Amino acid sequence: MTGTPHPIAVPVHAVKAHFHAVNAQLHDWFDTLDDISIDVGKYHISLATALWMVTVVLFALISARVAGSVARRLLRRIKGLDSAQTSLGDKMITLAVWTFAFFATIDTLGISLTAFTVFSGAFGLAIGFGLQTTAGNLIAGIILLLDRSIKPGDVVAVTSGSTTTMGVVNKIGIRAISVTTLDNREYLIPNQNLMTSQVENWSYSSRRVAVSIPISVAYGSDIDMVEALLLEAAAAVPRVLADPPPSVALVTLGPSAIDWSISCWINDPENGIGGIRSEVLKNTWHLFRERGVEIPFPQQDVHLRDSDGIRRLARALLQQPDEAPDTAER
Repeated sequence: MTGTPHPIAVPVHAVKAHFHAVNAQLHDWFDTLDDISIDVGKYHISLATALWMVTVVLFALISARVAGSVARRLLRRIKGLDSAQTSLGDKMITLAVWTFAFFATIDTLGISLTAFTVFSGAFGLAIGFGLQTTAGNLIAGIILLLDRSIKPGDVVAVTSGSTTTMGVVNKIGIRAISVTTLDNREYLIPNQNLMTSQVENWSYSSRRVAVSIPISVAYGSDIDMVEALLLEAAAAVPRVLADPPPSVALVTLGPSAIDWSISCWINDPENGIGGIRSEVLKNTWHLFRERGVEIPFPQQDVHLRDSDGIRRLARALLQQPDEAPDTAER
């Protein structure tokens, strides 16, 4: 016959004695580490205090990273935010988390905030002199995100001096924006440059961009046929939009040719406009050759003033070949 099992008796006194022994050993270790110390003014810094400070700082760093990562993931799940708003929220969350982690660490370590009075003054002086550009880039980046004039994914052309950089904005950072060009080169342009330099945003309000392609034909060409051929050449390119359709305009009657301009629209400016121009011009070349339309060469007239030297040269050219030696001797 099986009876009810008896509960196992727990040696409570033995467990308490074990914990007391471990606690006493930890106290001994702490006292040993605390004996290794130095005094700096009013502060007593020991090895135990240093280990405690390192532990608190590491915990604060890890906690701030984890909290920031979780907050950013939750932010990206919010619907209705564009890339600029998401990037701005990301930076604000990062700033708030690290600020809270800094003050929480200071409070946990028992450091008085008045100790940072001199440091804050020195830091402000450093910003005024040495970190002025860094602070300017930071403020410029926040302004760009707030007014949403430039967003990740926009196609921009930044002019700096005689150099123009065109590409797609990948990221707006604290110091600079990342722009990837068509040849897959990534440029880091300081945020402050975008506030002081001319910037073309090809996708600010719309991704549709007009491309103008100049071309000339010889005098004597049928202008109605030329216009039809130019429209056909532009419409045959896959990247050219059908709505709005391509258009052709007669620009001017030049000194040696009739100048035209082809205008077509695209909605993928991140792929560049060089390929569009190349395809339209190649189609135009083949159509012109099939229909006999000529692309003229530059023509220039040379006028010579009447002079004795010109007259002697003309008489010498008109003389017979056998009389040339006598003329040369004279």
